[in-house]
Amino acid sequence: MAELNGLIAEQLYLFVGGIAVIMIILLIIAIVQAVKLSKMRKRYNQMMAGSGVENLETLLLDLKLQMDSIEDDEQNKRDRFQAIENRLRQVPAHIGMKRYNAFSDHGSDLSFSLAILNDESDGVILTGLHNRDSSYMYAKPIVKSESTYNLSPEEKEAIQLAKSPTLTKS
Repeated sequence: MAELNGLIAEQLYLFVGGIAVIMIILLIIAIVQAVKLSKMRKRYNQMMAGSGVENLETLLLDLKLQMDSIEDDEQNKRDRFQAIENRLRQVPAHIGMKRYNAFSDHGSDLSFSLAILNDESDGVILTGLHNRDSSYMYAKPIVKSESTYNLSPEEKEAIQLAKSPTLTKS
C-alpha cells in the first residue's frame, strides 16, 4: 500500500494539473455558452417586444390558429367558387339567331328562330313566323341540342349558330 501511496504522491501534481486543465476548459465553455445565451435572449426580447405576447409558444399557437382560420376561409372560397362555376354552366350563354322569310310569296326576312343554350346544349328555341296578316310565336325545349318536337331547318341552323364558337351570330 505504501508503494501505491508513493506512486500517487509522485503523480499527484499530474492529476491535479489535469483536473485543473479540464476545469479551465469547462469554465471557458460555460462562459462561451453564457455569452451565446445572452445574445440569443437579447434577440428573443427584441423579436417579442412589439408582439404583445409574453412568450414564443403563445405567439406560435396564435399564428397556428390564424393559419387554420385562413385555410378554412380559403376552402370555403374554393367551395363557393366551384358552386358558382357549376351554376354558370347551367346559365344560358350561347345564342344563335337565324332570320328568314317564312312565306316566300310576300314579305321580307321578318321571321326568325332564336336558340338560347347553356354549356350542356340545353335551353329553348323561339321561333317567330310573320306574314302580312298575322304573326305566330313558338317555343320548343332543347335538351342536348335535340327537341322532342320536330325542328325546322332554320331552327336547327339557329342551334348550330348558338353552339359555334364565334362571337357574332346572325
